[in-house]
Amino acid sequence: MLPVVELEQVTKVYRQGTTELRVLAGIDLAIAPGELVGIVGASGSGKSTLMNILGCLDRPTSGRYRLDGQDVSALDDDQLSALRNRHIGFVFQSFQLISQLDVLENVEVPLFYGHVRRRERRALCRRTLDAVGLGGRLRHFPAQLSGGECQRVAIARALVGEPALLLTDEPTGNLDSRNGAEVLRILRELNEEGRTIVIVTHNMEIAATLPRVLEMSDGELAPVAPRAGGQGA
Repeated sequence: MLPVVELEQVTKVYRQGTTELRVLAGIDLAIAPGELVGIVGASGSGKSTLMNILGCLDRPTSGRYRLDGQDVSALDDDQLSALRNRHIGFVFQSFQLISQLDVLENVEVPLFYGHVRRRERRALCRRTLDAVGLGGRLRHFPAQLSGGECQRVAIARALVGEPALLLTDEPTGNLDSRNGAEVLRILRELNEEGRTIVIVTHNMEIAATLPRVLEMSDGELAPVAPRAGGQGA
């Protein structure tokens, strides 16, 4: 079975005049279908740059990236945007919900841009919101929701198009411990159903509960040895 994510010697170099900053230094990475992977690292280590490349929000300077078996390195901007909408779901720390839209409308957004018919997308959104426990909040607006509920809306929006890869960036960063634990529970359940999920976090307590953890340091990626008893945390 092909990896969902496959990076081969991926680099990212930023240039300003004659100065070069090498942020990624030849990353090799494979993530199999159904894996749950954590990526940790200090501020400035390159993990945000790596996530942007995984999410097709940025391009590598060199190397090759295959997403769900497709080489994305040579795609133009329109092709990249279409691939991103079809194959990748994003969950951000700040939720990034549209305040003027209600819960159902927020979850509809990627399907709208994917030209899914209204009746079909409404049914898909209702089903997905039921799955994250928000079937009774369809007509509420983000300002009427708790932080944990907002993040669950964001997860539903990320999932509604059945993406090959779910990328989450500090998904519990703006939540209290109770809501953070609930969001992690949902992500684990989704992974148990076969979803391929990457969690980018600085929180080592969260990372210790994940089956596979990689650490970014000075532009390089290395596995972190699992802690004893981590899965039960």
